[in-house]
Amino acid sequence: MESPKDIFYLKQFVKQHPDNQMGWYLLGKQYSLAGKEGKANYCFIQAGEIYDAFEHESHPLAEHQLQIWKEWSRKQKNKRFARRSALVAIVLLGLVFSLPGGRDMNQEEAVSPPIAGTRQTVSKVGVIFIPQKELRPVGYAWDGLINAGQSAPLKAIAAKLEEDKGWRNWTGSARIVMAVEAKQLESSEEDQADAEGSNGIRTDDGNEMEVTMFDSDTCNCIPAESSGIYKEYRDWQTKQELHWTVGSAVTQYKKLYGNWPSKLDDLVRPYPNNVLAGMKDGMREVFREVLERLKARERADKNGEKGTKASSGQDGSGNDNEVAAVSVIGTNGYMEPDWSKPLEIVVDKATHRLAVVQGNIIVRSYKVGLGAERTPEGNFYISEKVKNPNGSDNGTFGSRGMTLSNTLYAIHGTDEPESIGKDESLGCIRMGKADVEELYDLVPLGTPVIVKNGTLPSDSKPAAERFKLEPKQDETNPVKVYEWLN
Repeated sequence: MESPKDIFYLKQFVKQHPDNQMGWYLLGKQYSLAGKEGKANYCFIQAGEIYDAFEHESHPLAEHQLQIWKEWSRKQKNKRFARRSALVAIVLLGLVFSLPGGRDMNQEEAVSPPIAGTRQTVSKVGVIFIPQKELRPVGYAWDGLINAGQSAPLKAIAAKLEEDKGWRNWTGSARIVMAVEAKQLESSEEDQADAEGSNGIRTDDGNEMEVTMFDSDTCNCIPAESSGIYKEYRDWQTKQELHWTVGSAVTQYKKLYGNWPSKLDDLVRPYPNNVLAGMKDGMREVFREVLERLKARERADKNGEKGTKASSGQDGSGNDNEVAAVSVIGTNGYMEPDWSKPLEIVVDKATHRLAVVQGNIIVRSYKVGLGAERTPEGNFYISEKVKNPNGSDNGTFGSRGMTLSNTLYAIHGTDEPESIGKDESLGCIRMGKADVEELYDLVPLGTPVIVKNGTLPSDSKPAAERFKLEPKQDETNPVKVYEWLN
């Protein structure tokens, strides 16, 4: 049973004697008895050799031990200082614009761009993906936190994805290893917590720190209850897909038109300028954040800042990628060195699969119909997106069509669903109705398409929920008769 008096006494003791490892160990045992494993883990890390001596084994988080923890804590402190400075700046700017003669801005322009390290850009939840072959999963997760620097989220989830042929399956079963959370308190909250005898363990920068283990194979322990953390992970995944789509659309818009979009509506225009197929709740906020980060990356590239090597794996081209030091897409906290790559489509003729990929992650995978040697291999891009080609949603080309590089080849629906998985087309890529409609919403105009042999796994789990945008514009083209090589 928890002894509040013992916990309060021990907290005061370690606060006055932060180097006393026995005090940290005893406090950790009290938290463990109280069922507060996250706070207990933090104390056991501080206890160091004392923990090893009394438990006859090293703590599972001791791979990098206190040095790495303190480094991360220091960066969290710097982040907190940056937020406070930014808030002061925002207040001062507000005073300036409230004076007579200040600028009159519309709603789209009135939102300030994100400031690095402020509450506007620090993600509440982020994820580090640990490779299946990694022998030091906890150490790998800590390295990811340290390397994230100012972009580290307030809560980091370390997880493993299913892997096959060098690809990681986004829609497969994820295995969550651990979570690290920094609960940031303002000065008034710290004073109140002290007065109430809070059970939180705080670092020298006023953060409450918790480490929670969810995988018994990793920690050799009884894992914490995990339903809550898996819900947080799934919610993060949903938001991340929106970040990928919007970030990819902004990137392709710049390539197509030579300049950045000034507002989200620039991406959601009628045919033939329909870069995106519609909108979704939260999209305007995501657009502003992604646009600012993409511009920051462009500035970094022009200034000659060195990129970091992407993690190994296939990306459709079979090559590793150099990415800029400023990570831009995946601003939802997806903590990977190759998170700045826009979405791509890979078609595997051998397995009759079409996949939407980001780096070496398969975001979606669909069974498709092809034309054997009549379907050309090579690199293409989506040069046109059209709804209800030839005026019908159930005709030869189904309800959606995406032309490949201004040719007679296209990705489209079909009125012959039994041909999916076979080589019966004249060269085009046939898809089921629900699949082609999701693909149409997920990838923007300009998306690269790579057609090759023997690239993708032969099977993939479907997503729990379809990605869908709400249409806002007319994407039909009634003046053209489509003659794709069906």
